[in-house]
Amino acid sequence: MAGQVALITGAARRVGAEIARSLHAAGADVMIHYRSSHQDAQALGAELNALRAGSAAIIEANLLSPDAPSRLVQASLDRFGHLDLLVNNASSFYATPLGSITLAQWDDLMGTNLRAPLFLAQAAAASLAARRGLILNMIDIHGLRPLKHFPLYSAAKAGLTMLTRALARELAPEVRVNGIAPGPVLWPEHDMDEALKREIIDKTALKRHGSPRDIARTVLFFAQDAPYITGQVLAVDGGRSL
Repeated sequence: MAGQVALITGAARRVGAEIARSLHAAGADVMIHYRSSHQDAQALGAELNALRAGSAAIIEANLLSPDAPSRLVQASLDRFGHLDLLVNNASSFYATPLGSITLAQWDDLMGTNLRAPLFLAQAAAASLAARRGLILNMIDIHGLRPLKHFPLYSAAKAGLTMLTRALARELAPEVRVNGIAPGPVLWPEHDMDEALKREIIDKTALKRHGSPRDIARTVLFFAQDAPYITGQVLAVDGGRSL
């Protein structure tokens, strides 16, 4: 992927950071977006630039800000000159049991998981089309099968599933648009009941959780080896969705 440029949202930590490292190792230059993890983003940028000078940059933005999509895309163009890949990875995730849902939760979960990917795609469309580029949306198996107590999150990811297919039609033939639906890869950072973790693994065909590297490998597959695939959502879930 030498000479290609990737913009990855939520890339300072966890799965996003692994995606950034993997794309960079494949030769791409990377724009690392973060919201609040400044130290992690700075450290990752320094790590990648030490491997290849001038190959990584960081940018802070709240994706719910109206100007964030255009600002992220323009910053990538200003820094690297073009854009080949947009990875919509940033996401909010927390329970919203029915009866306790607030408008603020609606705005946050729908905003980060659905609104931001749409407006980022819109802002990046022309630049990606000029490079025959790719959009990858990080979805979730629970965009296909709802997770109990997470109706808003599940609905937002279901919307992102349809948005992926709709954008694939809208942006063809110049831009491919696909989705990745992880299963149990990293547990949430907030407290999660150990019994629930065991239940999830028990219901996963491979009887184990995956790793961020599994998701990063799938990003590389779509970016490098899948020129005839668009409008698809690939579950990377160890058989959890079975």
